[in-house]
Amino acid sequence: MTDIRVERFADVLVKYSTRIVPGDRVLISATSAAEPLVKALYAKVLEVGGFPQVLMEFPEQNEILLSKGNDDQLNFKPPFLEHAYDHFESRISIMSSLDPRALGKVDPARLGMRQKAMRSILEAQMRRGATGELKWNTTLYPTIGYAKEANMTLAEYEDFVFGACHVNEADPVAFWEKVKTDQDEIVKRVNGREWFTLQGPNVDLKISTKGRSFINCCGDKNMPDGEVFTGPVENSASGWVKYTYPAIYNGVAVEGIELFFEAGKVVKATATSNEKYLLQMLDSDSGSRYLGEFAIGTNFEINKFTGNILFDEKIGGSFHMALGAGYPETGSTNKSTIHWDMICDMRNDSEIRADGDLLYKNGQFV
Repeated sequence: MTDIRVERFADVLVKYSTRIVPGDRVLISATSAAEPLVKALYAKVLEVGGFPQVLMEFPEQNEILLSKGNDDQLNFKPPFLEHAYDHFESRISIMSSLDPRALGKVDPARLGMRQKAMRSILEAQMRRGATGELKWNTTLYPTIGYAKEANMTLAEYEDFVFGACHVNEADPVAFWEKVKTDQDEIVKRVNGREWFTLQGPNVDLKISTKGRSFINCCGDKNMPDGEVFTGPVENSASGWVKYTYPAIYNGVAVEGIELFFEAGKVVKATATSNEKYLLQMLDSDSGSRYLGEFAIGTNFEINKFTGNILFDEKIGGSFHMALGAGYPETGSTNKSTIHWDMICDMRNDSEIRADGDLLYKNGQFV
């Protein structure tokens, strides 16, 4: 029997997040572990008049490619995927790994090679997403692998995921429409500001957002959602930050990251675990030591760290910054093969000021 929450999940992704209309070509990508949601999405896209195209992988596919593939195979760009990102009207990507740490066993150099091969696809998503040509959304289907990462049973994790997406409610679309309205007020307060200063036990940082736009993240690009973000002026960041949560990238968890910025660039980086991996990622390319994103999490229903960035970066009372590629719709011009989000708690003795005015204190907008 189909879980009604999965049906509502598909409904909110198609009718609210990506707003599929008749004639839209929709790429649905997932692993076979997400089959119930893929089926529901396929039916829902047909229902509204779109043309669903499914790209289904088996859960271990990337791990096998990265461990067994030769250089030519790692540098090969999937033609259908490239075509879809360049021409389709929508893309719904469903994270559905059975082992979220699997890629942590792969040689970082091989990961870097694969990321460079896929860079044009990421850039197409950001470029066409900024203009509205591509209505993209990234979400997650609960699997036993993610549940273990979050120290939950599968049933507990399903409740957590569906609760965070509000698909356990009769009308999740109405909920996310209200989030959009509420966060529009936050965006009005922060747009047009030039300098932000962040101070607290784990941060002493100054960044410029002059000429940049803040974006209301209310369930369109991610599901679940809950943040406002922008792309800092590339050469503006100065100061220091110590991230309070592990930063997980490609299955590798790096803990105790401290970054020091001068003229926008990370000039010193340390970590209490996997520091070598951190430094390798920072040297990925010319843009990987610069910030592509600054964001404030607003989803207080996500109140614990789960080891999955789709949820953790939205934790209410936190901010996060991403090293690497920025989103063009914010005005960011930073380009990189990486986009690595790192999260810092701001709920104790911390504040954010905008052009000197107190904006945010101890995890709350004031």
